[in-house]
Amino acid sequence: MVFGMASTQKITVTIPAESVAAIRHLVTTGQAESVSGFVQHAIRIALDDLTGWGVTLAQALDETGGAMTPEERAWADRVLGISETEPGTAA
Repeated sequence: MVFGMASTQKITVTIPAESVAAIRHLVTTGQAESVSGFVQHAIRIALDDLTGWGVTLAQALDETGGAMTPEERAWADRVLGISETEPGTAA
């Protein structure tokens, strides 16, 4: 057993063929170590990005009085043209 190594799990994902080709090109030209390494890096970046946005949103909400009230959300929905019901359904 090796201590300090992260546990990994193999999964299958479906991505566009042109993305696979682009990643393989990066590996071939030495710009990425491996397809798996590239995907792992991309996932870490995406998770960090989403986490960062969550922290930023939480800070902004804290600085402006907290989460939107139902009235504020209704106003935003009207301004953005978002209805509470899906098209073709009764209110």
